[in-house]
This record gives sequence, C-alpha cells and structure tokens, in this order.
Amino acid sequence: MPNLEPIVAVIDDDESVCRSIQRLLRSAGIEAETFSSGAQFLDTLTSTPSYRPACVILDIQMPGINGLEVQRRILPMSLPIIVITAYDEMSARQAAMAAGAMEYLCKPLNGAILIGAVERALGRQSLD
Repeated sequence: MPNLEPIVAVIDDDESVCRSIQRLLRSAGIEAETFSSGAQFLDTLTSTPSYRPACVILDIQMPGINGLEVQRRILPMSLPIIVITAYDEMSARQAAMAAGAMEYLCKPLNGAILIGAVERALGRQSLD
C-alpha cells in the first residue's frame, strides 16, 4: 500500500544528525525515516519493494557503503537526492552532482536551507 504522505529517507551514520534532521523536517510537516548506514537503507529497499521514499538525504562519508555508492545504486530509481557532508571535498561534490544530486550541503546544516531543498525535492512551494 503506497504511503499517503511522502517520506524522506535520512541516511547518516551519526545518530544525532539523523534525529536532528528528522525533528527539523517534522517541524516543517515533513515525515522522515532514518537509517544508520547505506547498507541498512539499501536492505530496506530490497526487502520491502513497496518502500519508496519521496526524497533521500544522504551523508557522503559513512563506514561500509559510502554515500556516493548508495547514490550510484539507487540512481535507476530516479529519487531526488540531497547530499550532506562534514567534509566538503571538490571531487565528492563533483561526483555527487554529476550523478544527479539536487543539492550538496555542508554540515553544520542550515535548517532553513535544508527544509527549502527538501520542499523543492518534494515539489512543494517553498515559503522562503
């Protein structure tokens, strides 16, 4: 059964970042589900074919499967992706944007900018 409300998937190995983004998005009326690794997110996509987030917020540097690899694997799904990172490396930025990321944001995140990016990804009118 499809979700009635769009859900944003937040993938970051830092639990506090996941919780903060989830709270921020909920304060803007956007539902979010968190994943502590790229593998956990990919496993959910594989094991639950009906699960399809409306947008993905994806950390680049994670142990195991990094964000760029997750992005590569979900590319065929055409999901809007917002990349977040604490390490702004030009090669990672270029790779993420070339692979179709909508936004590339650096931590610490500006809440208003993140909400605006998610609203654009969801096709909502931003109130900026």
